[in-house]
Amino acid sequence: MKIAMMASEALPFVKTGGLADVIGALPLALEYCGQEVIVIMPRYKSITDSKFRINRISEGISFTTIGRDIKVYFIENSIYFNREGLYGDKNGDYQDNLERFAFFCRRSIDLLKEINFSADILHLHDWQSSLVPVYLRNTYFDKSFYKKMKCVLTIHNTGYQGIFDKDEFSKLGLSGDLFDINGLEFYGKVNLLKGGIVFSDLINTVSPTYAKEIQTKDFGFGLEGLLRQRKNVLSGILNGLDYSIWDPSADRFIMQNFSEQTIESKVFDKEDLQKTCGLPVNKDIPVLGMVSRLAEQKGFDIFVESLNKLCKMNLQIVILGTGDLKYHQILKTAAEKYPKVISLNLKFDDPLAHKIYAGSDVFLMPSKYEPCGLGQLISLRYGTIPLVFKTGGLADTINTKNGFLFSVYSKEELLKSVEKAVFTFKNELKWASLISNAMKCNFSWRISADKYIKLYVKAKTS
Repeated sequence: MKIAMMASEALPFVKTGGLADVIGALPLALEYCGQEVIVIMPRYKSITDSKFRINRISEGISFTTIGRDIKVYFIENSIYFNREGLYGDKNGDYQDNLERFAFFCRRSIDLLKEINFSADILHLHDWQSSLVPVYLRNTYFDKSFYKKMKCVLTIHNTGYQGIFDKDEFSKLGLSGDLFDINGLEFYGKVNLLKGGIVFSDLINTVSPTYAKEIQTKDFGFGLEGLLRQRKNVLSGILNGLDYSIWDPSADRFIMQNFSEQTIESKVFDKEDLQKTCGLPVNKDIPVLGMVSRLAEQKGFDIFVESLNKLCKMNLQIVILGTGDLKYHQILKTAAEKYPKVISLNLKFDDPLAHKIYAGSDVFLMPSKYEPCGLGQLISLRYGTIPLVFKTGGLADTINTKNGFLFSVYSKEELLKSVEKAVFTFKNELKWASLISNAMKCNFSWRISADKYIKLYVKAKTS
């Protein structure tokens, strides 16, 4: 099949979140499975010729190649994309984001014909590319080149929908009839993600459990009714993990490489982590690692409420990440109060992240909601036992054989789970079994790619 993937960010070019990881890895896995794939994305200011081998093919269009022969096409516009940020700056979202991504969507559709890429599937991601199926079904419907193309929309997080003032609808160049309850109208505003959900052939999310959750009030963010209406074309496919990057047997950032067969060497990474973070070196004290955005969605509300009691247990906590200022301040105070228990690292530090995954005993991920989650997949690979709230992709990947879960979102249940983990850590046989089960887990992108191919076949024949 011929697949055109359209998204607002992708590794190795630009990244603000997990979407970039997906667009950086899924096309490669699809190519490995014999599919013909191209990627289309905006060319932001940071995507320069000096960093990447970029070729210009026409005014406003350039490309480079990844994998064996995957062309990544860049949509250029100096007014819209020649900026420091992707979606906003320190003052918030860019005021012209609707215009920016409407331009991106229409230019992407036009590009397909210009390069004569007669795609079977247009795979769209989140609100930034959700106007593609809207334009395709309402503006390009009478153009024969596009007639057989099917649209698959992946929702990575329903919390981000691309909502704009109703006065901006006219900038889309669409018929006014589409600004109603059956189109892009959403409580008197324009909702781009809603448009994608209405006009796409199939919709999926990044885990089976999240596909169910977004049909509820707690996770649908106002779109739950529409998603229930479209439940027959809604599914969930877990994101994969790039094992070429996250591999403890070859990780260049950690002190001692190890595998399931040489798991005893993991203790050297724990010692290195404790030294690096200024904590007392003691292999018998369980280390809890966190690599996360410091935000309520990631569970930091119940985590900080539990901190005083956690710090009185016989454990250590290493935290890496940045986020909401209030959590920065609370955690700073706690780290000053418990310097032998908490190592707080308010920054982005990729080498330290690798050390935390390799050297911790437990990976703490109490997210209130988590569409898929990447941290728990990495920690499994490194034999670091995940402790998670039972939601979204966390519920789909973690069980009692490879981790710890709590199903009521509260500080009390979080504390009980940590207590259970600390108690289990003291039992060498049980802990070794957990590590073995964790490291045997396989969440390869090739498994996910196979599922996407089946989804594409379903879309093509629908």
